[in-house]
Amino acid sequence: MNRANDTSSNLKLISLVVLIVQTTALVLTLRYSQTQKSEGPRYLSSTAVVCAEIIKLITCIFVIYRNSGYRVSGMLSELNREIFATPQTRSDSLKVAVPAIMYVIQNNLLFFALKKLDAATYQVTYQLKILTTAFFSVTMLGKSLHRYNWLALLLLTGGVALVQYPSGDSPSQTAHHDASDNIMGLAAVLAACFSSGFAGVYFEKILKTSKVSLWIRNIQLAFFSVFGALFVCWLYDWEAISNDGFLRGYNGIIWIVVLLQVSENGIFKLRFYFQAYGGLVIALVVKYADNILKGFAVSLSIILSSFTSWLVLGDLTITTTFAIGATIVIFATFLYGHEPKKSPVAHNA
Repeated sequence: MNRANDTSSNLKLISLVVLIVQTTALVLTLRYSQTQKSEGPRYLSSTAVVCAEIIKLITCIFVIYRNSGYRVSGMLSELNREIFATPQTRSDSLKVAVPAIMYVIQNNLLFFALKKLDAATYQVTYQLKILTTAFFSVTMLGKSLHRYNWLALLLLTGGVALVQYPSGDSPSQTAHHDASDNIMGLAAVLAACFSSGFAGVYFEKILKTSKVSLWIRNIQLAFFSVFGALFVCWLYDWEAISNDGFLRGYNGIIWIVVLLQVSENGIFKLRFYFQAYGGLVIALVVKYADNILKGFAVSLSIILSSFTSWLVLGDLTITTTFAIGATIVIFATFLYGHEPKKSPVAHNA
């Protein structure tokens, strides 16, 4: 028994480290990639989203290939059965296009937001996705929230408002520029939160109303996302791509961003559905990372991002309002994950 408890504790610790590293690394490297000085043209964030979706698609196809005993015929048979075999499966496949497009919009918005906001402010503000996810869960899935959840959502909104409160210490011209960037960055994060909340709940609804495996759903999600991301490239960056190439400005940092984006928006997005799949880090996170552990991970990630932005990147001034707002957001995150104990049912003698 003691050995089992020790193993469980060690796995929880590993899960905590994985969550912190993945969450913090994505935000900091993405911010650095958007602000680093380069001699040539800067990379296009729209192409990074395409690359991430292509990698996710290839990864999910490989998993289906592995699960089919490394037989191409078995893989093709499963894909045909789950996606194309009947009008119902084809209809269900098309439904996945909705969250796929929303995720593409979200990913592009987050790249833009981290161009305008420092990593810590972005990360604190992005916790509003808890609010939007709760809203869509109540309206679309009919879920009910405990009073602790509602209090957490109110505190979360207030904490984010404090983080966004201007310090008033900068010269007028710089302050005006910073305020303009903050407004655009905040608008991008808010739009991404709504997109993330809607897409996540919509996808959850699809998963709950069908028996198709998650890997098949992720293939469908990535397939539609690739075309959506390519459309964004054509709409906004086609001239730059034509002149300098699709992978212009790419270096090691950019590829790290792409791989972290795959883990964040591809597989980690629905971590609670991966309990049936062994052998992956995410399965470990799902099984051993409870709400308290995830709260610790978010909290430590915010703290690490804040100090890194302040000490290393030099793009954050930690003010009193920021510290208070971030603390409230961290507390709200813990409170929202709190599961009150059910009152014991009294039995009549």
